[in-house]
Amino acid sequence: MPTPTAIESAIIRWLTSSSQAPAVAHEAWQDGRPAMLRTGNPYDAVRMPLTLVHAAAGSRAPDVVAGVLAEVLDGPVICQPGTWYYALVPPGTCETWRSATALVRGPGAWLGIPRPDRTEPAPVTPYWAVPVEQAGKLCSAAAVAELLRVGRTRLEGTVR
Repeated sequence: MPTPTAIESAIIRWLTSSSQAPAVAHEAWQDGRPAMLRTGNPYDAVRMPLTLVHAAAGSRAPDVVAGVLAEVLDGPVICQPGTWYYALVPPGTCETWRSATALVRGPGAWLGIPRPDRTEPAPVTPYWAVPVEQAGKLCSAAAVAELLRVGRTRLEGTVR
């Protein structure tokens, strides 16, 4: 991993702030693996089914989906190819989330976080569909819920 800029360093510190051993995350990233980090603080993560996200985006093309997610959610989103997208949302979202279409990972859960510059789609390795732009900037839980509602509506073939 190249030497990070000041902004990248702040993002790295923020992403790893839930870890008591951030060096372990750095080592995973150096080896090309996602870092297993706890959710709950400084972020929760909404696990969104790939099918709903693709339906909401109207496409399965990674660049199209990423563009829609960036515009609609305006915050960082991880893609786990073939299965899930994870929108990083404010801590505490797990306490108020009321959607049957997605699960929220909050305090005590673990999430594979790709290194901040891993933004190219890969067949099996998690990557940032929407990269972290600044430390602390998160997706709105309401925007995530609306995206999932749109995806479900499109999959069900109903118009609302």
